[in-house]
Amino acid sequence: MTTTHTGGGTDTGGGSDAAVGVGAVHCLLPDELIPVEKLDEIGQLPRAEADFALGCGIRTVGRFADEPGAASLAARAVRELRERDTAAPGPDVLVVVGARAPEVLLGSDSGRIASEAGLTQAFSFVLDGLGCTGSSSAWSLARDLLVADPSRQSVMIAHASRPVALDRVRHPVTVVGDGAFAMTLVRGGRPVLRAHRQHTDGRFHDLLQVDYKNAPWYEWREEVNSADRYRFELALHSQQHLKRLVGQVLQDAGVERGRIAATLMQNVTAPAFQFYETLLGLPIHPVCTEHLQAYGHLGAMDVVLNLDRLLARGELAPGDLVLVLNNSPVAAWAVTLWEV
Repeated sequence: MTTTHTGGGTDTGGGSDAAVGVGAVHCLLPDELIPVEKLDEIGQLPRAEADFALGCGIRTVGRFADEPGAASLAARAVRELRERDTAAPGPDVLVVVGARAPEVLLGSDSGRIASEAGLTQAFSFVLDGLGCTGSSSAWSLARDLLVADPSRQSVMIAHASRPVALDRVRHPVTVVGDGAFAMTLVRGGRPVLRAHRQHTDGRFHDLLQVDYKNAPWYEWREEVNSADRYRFELALHSQQHLKRLVGQVLQDAGVERGRIAATLMQNVTAPAFQFYETLLGLPIHPVCTEHLQAYGHLGAMDVVLNLDRLLARGELAPGDLVLVLNNSPVAAWAVTLWEV
């Protein structure tokens, strides 16, 4: 299943950061949807973990039957976007939002994606260490790259979501599905990136980890060094930082909270939507719940898919503002304001 959204045209002249927006988006999703209760690992999980997976608000997760790696999926998304957006210039830069695990050590996943996608001129690199928040940070970085050098015309961002090993249940976080996206930021694109703020806290760097050196990949298992620290301490920090970042973004853009037409966030669990709605006093758009229920958590792809599908609905008018929240268990938070 694929979706492609094309934003505004590409004005390659000068311009300020306020003039940088989305050129095109392509989301790649599997047709096969597996009910969570049918996942292979459910019967082997401890009771608490199985109950979490069955009760987190995810009904099905997508799976690509041919089991491609994350790099190949991301390359396919980039390639298909370029095939559908033939009038657009080739990207000057390819920013790959890091996968949950690199496919090679001492090699270059971003180089592989560029090669398989036919990007012979783009400078490619991986933006890593931010988890789900990587896509939002990539938006901001892409805008900065365009503003910094008027000769650049387009920045491509790509990412693919795949489980790090065989298991898709990440207790106590979420259940992982497959997917990939590619998108471009260009001058004159729509929606326009109006304001962005982000924050990290390195004290949580080892909250979740996989002991990959002492076991083959099919035995890898994500470990949480403290479930309570994830549920309570990190949640408290998320409250504080997201509330502050929202206020700063609105102040930067010079707009009131009441002007926000829609609020989006990443799709982790249904209770997370309720938590942030209560915290911020902003309703999370139903498109997020729909994607959570159908596809599970798609890592850094979540907010891109939610924004793309929201725009495709035709509910928003030119000038409407969309607030996008994003955070991750590595303690990275980001808030972005887009103008349709």
